[in-house]
Amino acid sequence: MASGGVTCVKFLTFFCNLCFALSGILILLIGAMVQFNYAHYSNFVSDHIWTAPIILMIVGSLVAFICFMGCCGALKENSCMILSFVILALIVFFLEIGLGIAGYIKHTGLKQMMESQFNVTMDEYNDRKDYRDAWTLLQTELGCCGIKGPADWEQVFTNKTIPSSCCQMINLNEADVCTVAHANSDGCLQKLLNILDSKTLVLAGVVLGVAGVQFLTILFACCLYRSFRRSYQTV
Repeated sequence: MASGGVTCVKFLTFFCNLCFALSGILILLIGAMVQFNYAHYSNFVSDHIWTAPIILMIVGSLVAFICFMGCCGALKENSCMILSFVILALIVFFLEIGLGIAGYIKHTGLKQMMESQFNVTMDEYNDRKDYRDAWTLLQTELGCCGIKGPADWEQVFTNKTIPSSCCQMINLNEADVCTVAHANSDGCLQKLLNILDSKTLVLAGVVLGVAGVQFLTILFACCLYRSFRRSYQTV
């Protein structure tokens, strides 16, 4: 029979594991929401940046599974399950730290990478339908035009017209065409960058909070494992 101290640690570990599992589900949901709501902007962001939501969903699923093992080990007083939980949780913890560091490093060069992608999609605008659709959606949703402004389209269109999606916020007559004079003046690069920056701050805050809960849970699990081992050795 576990002592009062062991029982207290056991239920603290169970409670932290429950919070740990909920945080994993939260990470999974945030990754899914980002992927669902902003996947259509992937043409303007490099592939290795856009894999972040998918990685979050995978990590969230792993966290939820690992925590189930930790909860069962705590309630059943199974030292083997607790040890397995500690090892797996440490792997996930260091994986998250590594992803956070890599994300920070990549984020510092995000604007340059996005600007490169914007230029590629604009240069091939007339040749690829998927790029045309992506630009139409981007400019319509964000109320923007071009990379830094509507003048960017002059290198693509030689007849002084620009994509009609640049003029969605302007009331044109049916006979009118969209030109630089009628277009939204805001560039799309900075608008999309502002959106991604705001989402990055949210993701960073969630990951830091989850990492704190994970670290606390791992400490309690280590204490519980030692207590179980001592109890078994005494018996």
